Amino acid sequence: MGIFSRLSDIVNSNINAMLDKAEDPERMIRMVIQEMEETLVEVRSTTARIIADKKELVRRNKRMEKQAEDWESKAELAINKGREDLAKAALLEKTAVNEMISFLHEDMDKLDSALDQLSLEIEQLQSKLNEARARQKTILMRHDATSSRRTVNAKLYDGSVDKAINKFEHYERKIEHMESEIEAYEISGKNIEAEFAALEREGKIDEELANLKARIEKKSSQNK
Repeated sequence: MGIFSRLSDIVNSNINAMLDKAEDPERMIRMVIQEMEETLVEVRSTTARIIADKKELVRRNKRMEKQAEDWESKAELAINKGREDLAKAALLEKTAVNEMISFLHEDMDKLDSALDQLSLEIEQLQSKLNEARARQKTILMRHDATSSRRTVNAKLYDGSVDKAINKFEHYERKIEHMESEIEAYEISGKNIEAEFAALEREGKIDEELANLKARIEKKSSQNK
């Protein structure tokens, strides 16, 4: 495939359609970018070569225009010297040179047209390349995100997360049971303390009651 045919194919290609059909979009877009970059280098090299060729044609054109002027001057000189035959010969040479100049102008026009077309296609190719690079970044980010999601989903659905949660729940129930035992011990201890306190209060009341009875009996015996 020639460079111009390949350039035309790339410029006219639809990157989105290519990626939609690709089994591996990431690999496909890398290949597309590489192809575009290589083609861009070749096209720019070709453009530089055409510009150099055009400059050479311009130089040749100037030389030939000078030759045509020289032959015309020689024809005038021949006429002035009465040498009509030499004048005709000089004019024939001038005509031949002008014909070559005409061919050169046609070639330069073709080169100008080719350069204009190349300039347009290089601009389009650069735009396509920028688009492909932007898509590459997007695809890589999507690939990373998808890989992360796949890893998370694999963990979610292979039971490992559920097992971890079940372990947490088991430990939580175990801790709650231990806390309940501690609370039971604390309540039991508080109940015993309350019973002892009640006994102490009851002993004090009994003692106070005995003292009261003793005082009453003492007063009663003094009044007799």
